[in-house]
Amino acid sequence: MHGHKIVNQNALHFITMTIVGWIDVFTRDIYKKIVIDSLVFCQKEKGLIINAYVIMSNHIHLICYTREPNNLSDTLRDFKKFTSKAIINAIDQSNPAESRKEWMLRLFEYYAKYNKNNETYQFWQQDNHPVELASPKWINQKLAYIHLNPVRAGWVENAEEYLYSSAKAYLDQESLIEIEKLELNNTIGFIDS
Repeated sequence: MHGHKIVNQNALHFITMTIVGWIDVFTRDIYKKIVIDSLVFCQKEKGLIINAYVIMSNHIHLICYTREPNNLSDTLRDFKKFTSKAIINAIDQSNPAESRKEWMLRLFEYYAKYNKNNETYQFWQQDNHPVELASPKWINQKLAYIHLNPVRAGWVENAEEYLYSSAKAYLDQESLIEIEKLELNNTIGFIDS
C-alpha cells in the first residue's frame, strides 16, 4: 500500500467514503437514492465497474475499478463532488421533513473551514482509504466485510436482507445497482464470515 493514494488506477480496490464527523446522513432514503443514482451514472458514463457495495448510515464501502481510459481517482472525485452538492441541496431545500437540517449544515460548514478546497460546506472526508485487492484472500475478506456491515450494525439478520448492499446480487437476486460479481473459487465470503 502506498499511503492513501490509488497507484494502479484500473486495479481492483476496496474504497471507503466517509461523511465528515461521521454524521448519520444516510438514515434517510432520499440521500441514499442520490448515491445509488450517482453510482449508476458513473457506471454508464465514467467506466466504473462495481463488484460490491454497501451504504451505511455515515459511510459507503465499494469494491470497484475503472476501465481504461478512465481512472478511479477522477471517477471517485467527480462522484463525491456531485453527491456532496446534491445531498446538501436536498438537506437544505428539497426535504422539508429533515429535522436535522440546521445541525447538519452547521457541521458541514464547520468542517469546510479547515479545508482550503471547500468554499461553504464539506460533506465527504477527503481520503477514500483505497486498498488495492490483489489476492483472492483479500478480496474474499473485503467482500465479507462489506456484506456483513449491516448485520454487525444490527439492522438485519442476514446480509441479503439489507436493500442498500450488493449481498442480494451474490445470491442471484436483484440489487439496486447492477454489479459485476467477483467469481472466486471458494465459497461466497459474506455467508461464511
